[in-house]
Amino acid sequence: MKIKVLLISTLTVLLLFALTGCSNTAVSDNLKELAKVEVKNYQGKDLSSITDFRENSIAGPQYVDIDKYKLKIDGLVENPGEFTYDEILANKNYTKLVRLDCVEGWSVDILWEGVLVKDILDKVQVKNSANTVIFYAYDGYSTSLPLSTILDKNMIMAYKMNGVVIPPERGYPFQLVAEDKLGYKWAKWITHIELSSDKNYKGYWESRGYSNEASTKN
Repeated sequence: MKIKVLLISTLTVLLLFALTGCSNTAVSDNLKELAKVEVKNYQGKDLSSITDFRENSIAGPQYVDIDKYKLKIDGLVENPGEFTYDEILANKNYTKLVRLDCVEGWSVDILWEGVLVKDILDKVQVKNSANTVIFYAYDGYSTSLPLSTILDKNMIMAYKMNGVVIPPERGYPFQLVAEDKLGYKWAKWITHIELSSDKNYKGYWESRGYSNEASTKN
């Protein structure tokens, strides 16, 4: 009887890990090849590798067809629009060394390169009534941040990490670099940005009990 109980418990744990995406997965050949050329050090600080992540997305890595890709921006804006990958990259680019802290307890220090979210929003003219920015991902994921936080932190939407184009496993074509926020605020595979007046909007994990503040600062 004890053996049967142990087997059931073990299977239950394995099933939970599979469903939550918290198990370590094998690094793909693509990531291994990219890791050979990524920047390892920046201004005297050792960087984490693009392989130093745990796969914990809600539906596994997503593969976006960049030829068909459009970033939709709507909601409380004067001029809703859709922008191609190249149109977004045409904005001034910025480089930031930012630490990503996952709620699961692991962290990575990555050199991110991208465009200011502010510069993208300026193209659609955000209405004064907007106070929240909601990010939607290719896999159905969503999360939000206060508009003021994004502007004050000069948050970027990254298209490179450690000098290499973000691979599909890490959020290609764009990942939000949500500085000072836990990892579930770092939306990957961003396809849609909505400006809202709902400051209490709860995304995928927030609606499941995670803090909407998600601050890494005590």
